[in-house]
Amino acid sequence: MTQRRHLLRRSDFLKAAAGGATTLLMTPLLSACGGGDGAMTAAAVAGRGAREALAASTAPPAATDATVLTAEAIAAMRFMREEEKLAHDVYVAMDARWGAAIFRNIASSETEHTQAVLARLVAYGIDDPAAGRAPGEFENADLQALYDTLLERGTASLEAALGVGAYIEETDVRDIRAKMALTDEADVLQVYQNLLCGSYKHLQAFNRQLARLGISYVAQTISQDEWDAIVAGTASCTS
Repeated sequence: MTQRRHLLRRSDFLKAAAGGATTLLMTPLLSACGGGDGAMTAAAVAGRGAREALAASTAPPAATDATVLTAEAIAAMRFMREEEKLAHDVYVAMDARWGAAIFRNIASSETEHTQAVLARLVAYGIDDPAAGRAPGEFENADLQALYDTLLERGTASLEAALGVGAYIEETDVRDIRAKMALTDEADVLQVYQNLLCGSYKHLQAFNRQLARLGISYVAQTISQDEWDAIVAGTASCTS
């Protein structure tokens, strides 16, 4: 009988043998792997694609005025700056722990994601919440708590770390879409759109690695239908 493991929502990670199958249970949270195989190549391509898509966003910004943005839009940009930093910092830590190239490649992409948001903050004269903060340090208390939780979880096993990556990317998809609804500034929306497309690619990369291990990831912050459409490539990040 083929073995299959599932990531589900529960109080902690457990392993239980039943009928020759192994089940991996995952706690619900707050609000690509190495070896040179095809999935690794896809992860590297995803990183390059994100870098190309974000090139225009990270160019020296034209002078703009924060007064054209609502308080909600400003708060959203500051949040996204730190959320992208969180993804980067977690992936760097997971690479150091497991040496899996998927984390290294996607961390590089996340560096450009957070720099793209920073460029917009600078352009609009908005204070950078990540300025002077070390890896794993955040101004936003919720993001700090989330980082601490994810870091602890991801050190348990490579499977858990890949699940953490999948969780980060689906959460990014949810949050980016929410932030896009808070502004009509074309330059900000373009950055968010690029981030969203990057998250689609990263989510697909983590899903491939989990599937290689026989793990079926259950969506936690977006609908399962949306998750399935993203990994199948039938959902567009631009629609």
